[in-house]
Amino acid sequence: MIKPIIIKEKIKNFNKKIKINGDKSISIRCLILASLAIGKSKAFNLSNAGDIKSTLNCLKKLGVYYKIRKNYCEIIGKGINSYNYKNNLTLNAGNSGTAARLIISALINSKKIINITGDNSLKKRDMKRIIEPLKKFGAKFKNNKGTLPLSIKGSKNVKPINYQELRGSAQCKSAVMIAALSAKGITKIKSKPSRNHTEIFFKNVLKLPIKIKKKKQFDYIEIEGKKNFKSFNYKIPGDISSAAFPIILTLLSDNSKLTIKNVNINSTRTGLISILKLMGATINLKNKKIYKGEKTADIFVKSCKNLKSINCPTKFNSAAIDEFLLIFLLASKAKGCSKFIKLQELNNKESRRLDWSFKILNMIGIKTKKIGNHGIKIYGKPNLKLNKNYVLKNYLKDHRIFMLCVIMSLTLGGNWKLHNPDSVKSSFPSFLKMIKSLGGKLN
Repeated sequence: MIKPIIIKEKIKNFNKKIKINGDKSISIRCLILASLAIGKSKAFNLSNAGDIKSTLNCLKKLGVYYKIRKNYCEIIGKGINSYNYKNNLTLNAGNSGTAARLIISALINSKKIINITGDNSLKKRDMKRIIEPLKKFGAKFKNNKGTLPLSIKGSKNVKPINYQELRGSAQCKSAVMIAALSAKGITKIKSKPSRNHTEIFFKNVLKLPIKIKKKKQFDYIEIEGKKNFKSFNYKIPGDISSAAFPIILTLLSDNSKLTIKNVNINSTRTGLISILKLMGATINLKNKKIYKGEKTADIFVKSCKNLKSINCPTKFNSAAIDEFLLIFLLASKAKGCSKFIKLQELNNKESRRLDWSFKILNMIGIKTKKIGNHGIKIYGKPNLKLNKNYVLKNYLKDHRIFMLCVIMSLTLGGNWKLHNPDSVKSSFPSFLKMIKSLGGKLN
């Protein structure tokens, strides 16, 4: 059993430049799409997260050859509908909702029954949101609860569909897009704006026939299926969801500066940066570039002593959905009352993150108030300093909750005992090493 992490000292001032791991969302999409391409693809700067290992293990069971080289991962694809596997095969997606949902969609025309499962956390997450549209394509599912484990048997004649995605879920939209590759004809999607990595990949890397129209409330996407595509080489930019942790650490530390090199700044992912600026943070994007449709930059941030409370615009919700735990922490140090609404999707993550936010903030003495089942008011304490003993456990090993508490302990003080540090392996295996490189003392 892995020992808890003990933290008793606040981090001292630092001035550093670091690199961050490859974007996890793009890494998973890159691997799955490479497995459907024709030929040898190379993925450079692939995330080393546990979710990526789960994705690769699933692809291997589906007959896909891959090899981890020194600087890249090599994947051999044989085209759409080319997976080769035994009947009643079981795939384990581990902790990754993205891997589970997108691999299920890639099996839309499977001739044999395939079972999909995951860890205890993933088994609690909603799969009905992809089961329903994939049924319209012609797939058949065996599942009584709308969660994992489930079984899928694909259709011999995958039909294009019209689909409305109203949650702002990039995973649902991407699942339909990947399934559409096997459908003869044009699939039409009307979706609330969300992460658009799949659209960018289809258009700029795979060169697929895709039409995208952006309007005020919705994106309209058309995909023509039954079009094989060639293998590709792709260098994955740094993950802004991982970069968020050292960004907040820097903002809440004394007299500190940090530059994070070559981070993905896709506008559907930078809600955090927009929100931080509204709260008075000094955060700048330097050395901006565009790589195969994806925007990248170096992120510069420095300490902020006078944080402002915020009535957070809901237009940033989707683009900051994985970072709200950290934003709530920042609001706890801001002057005044901050308000966040329409965040019910947080309770559909690896754990019920909105519920956990109340527990953790109340634990450190921050007054909060619930707004229905979807929002939170946070009454900030700019001079908040902790000096008690705090313990984190029984949190479903949610990696973001663990990393949040590391940032809290290093910036607010107190004596902390944090269980299940191995939870970081699912998304950010080098997190603790990065913290130590910035001067954090972990025992």
